[in-house]
Order: sequence, then C-alpha cells, then structure tokens
Amino acid sequence: MFKGWLIDKIDGKQSVAFTDIDEANLPEGDVRVRVAYSTINYKDALALTGKGPVVRHFPMVPGVDLAGHVETSSDPAFKPGDEVFLNGWGVGETHWGGLAELASLKAAWLLKPPTGLSLRQIMALGTAGYTAMLAIMALEKHGLKPGDGPILVTGASGGVGGFSISFLATLGFQVIASTGRLQETDYLKSLGASEIIDRAELASPGKPLGRERWAGAIDSVGGHTLANVCASTRYEGAVAACGLAQGMDFPATVAPFILRGVTLYGIDSVYRTNETRRVAWDRIANVLNRQQLDLISHERPLAQALQTAEDLFAGAVRGRVIITIGS
Repeated sequence: MFKGWLIDKIDGKQSVAFTDIDEANLPEGDVRVRVAYSTINYKDALALTGKGPVVRHFPMVPGVDLAGHVETSSDPAFKPGDEVFLNGWGVGETHWGGLAELASLKAAWLLKPPTGLSLRQIMALGTAGYTAMLAIMALEKHGLKPGDGPILVTGASGGVGGFSISFLATLGFQVIASTGRLQETDYLKSLGASEIIDRAELASPGKPLGRERWAGAIDSVGGHTLANVCASTRYEGAVAACGLAQGMDFPATVAPFILRGVTLYGIDSVYRTNETRRVAWDRIANVLNRQQLDLISHERPLAQALQTAEDLFAGAVRGRVIITIGS
C-alpha cells in the first residue's frame, strides 16, 4: 500500500480522497518510480476540485509533474536509483500521476535531470518553468531580441508568469508584468519586471487595434486579455499563448494579424518531443536565477494538495507550490 490522492466518479459525481492505494492497482508501465516531489499546477487544481474536465479516466491519481528515484525498470535506459522527472504526457489525466508515493510510467516519458538542477529545483520549476521557457524559445525563434522592445507577461504572479519574467530579464529583455495583485509589485520587480500594469487594463473588451506597446508577449490568461495583448503588439511582433486563466474564448479580430503582421504562437507543453524538452531544460539550467527560485516557490506536504488547489483558485498562492512526498 502507498499514500496518494485518488479521484473517482460514481453516478456522475466526482469524489477526491487522500487515501491508501494498493500497489496492485498501479497502471502498466516500464518504470516504477518512488516519487520525491510533485507540484500543483492550474490543471492539477482543476482536477482535484472538479472545476474542470481534466480527468479522462477514473479512478485517477492526479499530478502532471513528478520527480523521484527509479525503483524498478524493464527499460535499459533506466536502472534502480536513477533520478528521473516527468512533465505532461497526459499523466494525471489519462494515466496515474505524481500526487502519490509511487508511480508506474512509460520509460519514454521520463528524463534525467540536466546538469546543475536537483529534483527539488526541477519540481519548483515544474510545468510552469518548462512552459515559460518554451514560450521564450518561440519568441526567440520568431526573431525577437532585447533591443526590439519590451515583452509583456500576463498572469505575472503565477508560476508561468514569474518564471517568464525571471528568464526574460536574465536574457536581457525589458519586461512589463500584468497582474491583478498589485500588492505583489515589489515581488515582481525583484524578479526583473521594470513596469507593472493592472490586469484590469486588459481584461475587458477593447478596440480591434490599440496603441503599439510591446514587441512581444507571453500570455497565460486567454479571453479578452489575450485579444487586447495582440491588439497592442508592435508591428511584426509575436505573442505566445500558453494558458486560459480568464477563459478559453478568444474574442478578437484579425486586425492585429493582417494590419500589423502580428504572429500568435500556441504553446503546448504536454506532448513536446523529448528533444525539445531537453533543449528547454538545458536552457533553464543555464539561465535560472537560483536565488529567485526560493522567492517563486515554497513547499507543502502531500496531504495539503487539495487545500493548495483551493487556495490557488482563491488567489492565495503566489508562484509555485512544491509538494513534498518522499526523499
């Protein structure tokens, strides 16, 4: 038996419990991992609280991120004792995830830590840090450079937002941060933001085209915010969209795209190739400000995962929460 969070649905009603789980019920996998750390992402919070249709099969152990040590492996790429981690691949949605002491996983989903990052640091970053780097790589591939102008980061007080600010600042970009929690101004400036704007400026219906304000943007909010972000992006600028905190809709016009040549990039972190993942994580290891990592993240025990999910929706979580599970 091992401890973990288990989500089930009976007669159309979802339940969630922190409980003992029989090892015999673990799904098939090439590698069994003793989990040391997981996290609470927005998707995990939706799954734990039932606020969104994240879970596709029941029962389900949630948790889209995990890091730990290999216990057994039928794949020669891994041996007992190896440190491994995982982001995405449908784990926590269609396959049991990281919010438990044990996980049974496909070897193809696992990576070994990049040089210089511990398992705890990797989970402090988690899908949020990884997604932030994917978004930055998209803007760089577009050709944006620090001299082209500021980069806007929406949802700045969240995990993706915080890491986006930190990475961009380290790379030499001027960063504008948009947040609904203006009391976090000092925190966001400590991460590298040079200007803070109230999310209210972007969250309501706006004009098809606004004043050109930023060369590019990383948006984790969606909805009217994303539409307004695109409308105020400079000529031939780019926006990387990676979240939907405000909503899945995109109430925009084609004006920014056909009159200013703005490009909108969609950032998926779940099914990226391992080659892309390794590039992103190696970049993170090189640009990460490790002192800021302690500002962006803090720990909570596995038993508090559901409370953490509820706190996230209540706006009571800044940055990242590392869920400590084992050692």
